[in-house]
Amino acid sequence: MGKFDGVLVCTDLDGTLFRSDKTVSRENREAIEYFKHEGGAFTFMTGRLPFYAESAYRAAAPNVPYGCANGGALYDGEAGRYVWRCELDRRALALVACVAEAFPEVGIQMSAFERAYFSRENEVMYHFRRVTGLENLVCPYREVEEPLSKVLFGIKTEEELLAVERTLRSHPLAEEFDFIRSETHLFEILPKGVHKGLALQKLAEHLGIDPKMTVAIGDYDNDIGMFRTAHVGVAVANACPAARAAADYVTVSNEESAIARVIAELPRLLGL
Repeated sequence: MGKFDGVLVCTDLDGTLFRSDKTVSRENREAIEYFKHEGGAFTFMTGRLPFYAESAYRAAAPNVPYGCANGGALYDGEAGRYVWRCELDRRALALVACVAEAFPEVGIQMSAFERAYFSRENEVMYHFRRVTGLENLVCPYREVEEPLSKVLFGIKTEEELLAVERTLRSHPLAEEFDFIRSETHLFEILPKGVHKGLALQKLAEHLGIDPKMTVAIGDYDNDIGMFRTAHVGVAVANACPAARAAADYVTVSNEESAIARVIAELPRLLGL
């Protein structure tokens, strides 16, 4: 019996597990290995899809499946397969068309489960590809035939992002989908009810873990669903105001080995 048997810890990556230089601190690595050695289930929840999450997978070193597509799927990195996924209804194309017509400067990416297609280029999408290493697969959004996980818009200014959000939320089909701001310049259409918290719930069920033994750590709007689902939601000190307000507890920043700090405090947080 390990000290952390039956405990599930899920972390966000950028701004949480990863420092600003995209590395994992020695303190975090050692604490994660200790947690796993003592029976804990450790993983991450990300907006990335598996086909461009390999480096993150190696850096985070989870010992159970991880959440991807901002909560729309669970992927077993060791087995190389999805264990659960939720497809985006094709009616979402009507919302994409609405944005494409009203905002000609907004970048558009269609995320399938095995590849990403770039339907409209802009500076944000160019930067996104450089960061992720994705191939520039160009395809009009109406011509992507594969099942979709989500749609991602790349938006250069805060004013335009808020305008895109208003446009989407006022669309007649808005209630059939969910929307999330995943980074400063990225806004997404997701299947209804999909968020990182759903993936956490599905993973806990898959592993047979008591919901009262779950902890989520994050820093941004798309981590709030995870905070609300986990028994304990922890925001890092550098988290956005909305994430801090939604968390049960605020720890140190991502530059100060926040994951190691949370693992050290698990006995108090979970009453172990």
